[in-house]
Amino acid sequence: MIVSTHGIIGSSGGVSYDVDAQAFITATGITNNTQKSAVNQLVLDLKSYSIWTKMKAVYPFVGGTATTHKYNLKDPRDLDAAYRLVFVNGWTHSSTGALPNGTDAYADTKLSALNVSTTNHLSYYSRTTSVGVTCEVGCYDSTTATINQLRVCGNYASGSISLPLSFTSTTDAKGFWVGSKRGISDREIYKNSTSEATSSTVEPTNNPNKIIYLGARNENTGANLFSNKECAFASIGDGLTDAEEANFYTVVQNFNTTLSRNI
Repeated sequence: MIVSTHGIIGSSGGVSYDVDAQAFITATGITNNTQKSAVNQLVLDLKSYSIWTKMKAVYPFVGGTATTHKYNLKDPRDLDAAYRLVFVNGWTHSSTGALPNGTDAYADTKLSALNVSTTNHLSYYSRTTSVGVTCEVGCYDSTTATINQLRVCGNYASGSISLPLSFTSTTDAKGFWVGSKRGISDREIYKNSTSEATSSTVEPTNNPNKIIYLGARNENTGANLFSNKECAFASIGDGLTDAEEANFYTVVQNFNTTLSRNI
């Protein structure tokens, strides 16, 4: 074993990897060296920018199968308690990511919004152009009127908040979207590290008592607002500052560039 500033390093095929990257590589069973190197650098970069500790769940979508795509990089155990994904209905898995069919597909994260900080973020790297009445990741409890979601719907988006944030109309949903809530009156939407909209409207402090879905929104009546956007990365965690979000984009963009699927 080798010790680095990021912790103990594991070894695979004669190459040394960060211990958390190695745990993910072992769990997924990926053997492609480019994919393994990309995952390792992703972990190292998230740690170097002090973003790793803010993450509750990270879904890198490497390996090209439902089995490899389900694992949470932060805790790559095949358990509900580790927030690994359970894919439901029509998903297409490939080397470029996971694509929901837009009609009934979603992934259950097993992560309740109540277990996420009330100052939080949601992210979704979309490789699909189309926009529409969809939810890329989130949940909604109508009985308490609380929402935790990231939606990309043309001329507005909403992330980790209760109300949509409007911005200049767009017909291109491709890119790395992040919704960050840093306080009850501090919310922001980013696309590729550029701020699309902000809001200082006071929002409820509590999160919904619902499991967060990926590729749709989990509502009282079940999954709804099904997305049709291919996902090449997604995450759930604490709220991010402007500087942290900019660094986050750099890290994720480098990761997807290494895998030749960047937008």
